Amino acid sequence: MGWLYMKSLKGHSGPRQYLDAQFTHERPDLISKVLRSALVGMRVYYAAVEQVRVATGQREVWAAICLVRYNPRDPEGYIFGYKDMEESMGPCESDCPEQILDLLTPTDREYAMQWRARCRENTVARRTRASKPNPRAGQVIVFDEPLSFADDRSFQQLEVIANPRSHRTVLFRASGSCSTYRIPNIKRRSYRLVDPTG
Repeated sequence: MGWLYMKSLKGHSGPRQYLDAQFTHERPDLISKVLRSALVGMRVYYAAVEQVRVATGQREVWAAICLVRYNPRDPEGYIFGYKDMEESMGPCESDCPEQILDLLTPTDREYAMQWRARCRENTVARRTRASKPNPRAGQVIVFDEPLSFADDRSFQQLEVIANPRSHRTVLFRASGSCSTYRIPNIKRRSYRLVDPTG
């Protein structure tokens, strides 16, 4: 299915609540409801959707994934759009929270199993990054492999210095140099920090 855009959330308080309602319904043969959902980064919706066949009582919980675009100030008034998928389509988006993955029933669908495995791997990687210490001014950062910069210089070791424009971020400088560098997504890199000696 392609993208579906609309001019309102039809009475719902936000995109997640709207999408929860789309996957929650009852028909004579099927009852569907969202057990848990999350809107990650206001860009991707993940949900554990329970479906029960009325005639047999057969229960399945599968993952719904929706790409989301939400812009309440859209000049044309189309404030919300989404594109829905499900896990057996093997979507590229694979940051589904563990609490949702834990609710899914076993499946033998290959793409769904691969997608679930990727989500679990990404969860472990996020935890690992989150547990890494943040570089602090005064420390030395030593990378496992040299880092190349736009000025054609490479360094394996840099001094961590305070950023005069932001107390939330730091800058990096080669020893004896006045050139400073920014390193985006620092925690995705392999490094160790060395504290200054007394």
